[in-house]
Amino acid sequence: MSPAERSLRARIAAHAMHARNDPVEITAKARAAFLAKFERQADPEGVLPPEERRRRAEHLRSAHFARLALASAKARRTRRPAARGGDAATGQSR
Repeated sequence: MSPAERSLRARIAAHAMHARNDPVEITAKARAAFLAKFERQADPEGVLPPEERRRRAEHLRSAHFARLALASAKARRTRRPAARGGDAATGQSR
């Protein structure tokens, strides 16, 4: 089977799975692991009260997504002149 056919077959299976199941249930374990990572960063020794650990973890998660948004904005800004036929280094059009 070619890579394109394998990809198409996987896409079909994913659509069938999502048609039968609730996406919140499917991703619950992954979301819990993702959030647990921030709780471990906020309180590696496990000494904070659960409410404080959760509060700090939420701020770490927000900071993570803010960093992603900043990187995305920088990437879009860098690509923008090239997409319009300009020079990406100077921001000048031709």
